[in-house]
Amino acid sequence: MGVKAVVGGGFLKILVIETSTPASSVALGDAGSVVAAAERVDRTGHAGFIVTAMDFCFDQAGWGPQDLDVVAVDVGPGLYTGIRVGISTAQGLGAALGVPLLAVSSLDGLALGAATGRRHIVAVVDVRRRQFAVASYRPVPGGVVREGPAQLMDADRLRALLESDPDDVLVVGDTPQIPDEVFRGLHRVKKGRPRYPAAGVLIGLVEPAAQREDFVLPDEIRPMYLREPDVAINWAVLRQEGPWPPSP
Repeated sequence: MGVKAVVGGGFLKILVIETSTPASSVALGDAGSVVAAAERVDRTGHAGFIVTAMDFCFDQAGWGPQDLDVVAVDVGPGLYTGIRVGISTAQGLGAALGVPLLAVSSLDGLALGAATGRRHIVAVVDVRRRQFAVASYRPVPGGVVREGPAQLMDADRLRALLESDPDDVLVVGDTPQIPDEVFRGLHRVKKGRPRYPAAGVLIGLVEPAAQREDFVLPDEIRPMYLREPDVAINWAVLRQEGPWPPSP
């Protein structure tokens, strides 16, 4: 099936799927505003929640899937299984409905949800093995702008990043997972919310991206893991097959 044309500058009906963290969420947006949303925190319940949440949101909005112009999905970084659930759901909808897809980042969603207009924002997602996905943002009117690509950091590198920032900093995301010593003595640094990105907040990223037509085809969307899954790395070591994934 071909992809439905989206006319730039028009009002768009958007579905956003967020499953990259323990807080799964779904939101419907129209003209940049949230029409309906549902959220649940359950680290292992993404697949069971998403379809029910979409049905709930469609019912609340009075829409059907055929009304959608765009489907957006958080591609990470975050939980491997959660990211795969979200992407596969978005791919299925995009292919079945013939609508374009948009990829958004959990870190961008965290930063936008925390935008204060003054402090620098450091968004953090725990990716396990004592590592964090981290990105820094500066406030701008109406939102935030990321300063450089997302990076993997251990606790020492994260503290060095916070120490080197001459401005007041707000750290959001998986702050309960960050060791206390990272923040010790850093008086310009505060911990804040949100803990998890939310699909309703991501509407604010998706709407302008859709107007710019930053679309991807269903089979082109890719997860942002920043590192390979633990199970794949362990198999490579045990079998002595070299790095994963193998070269094509």
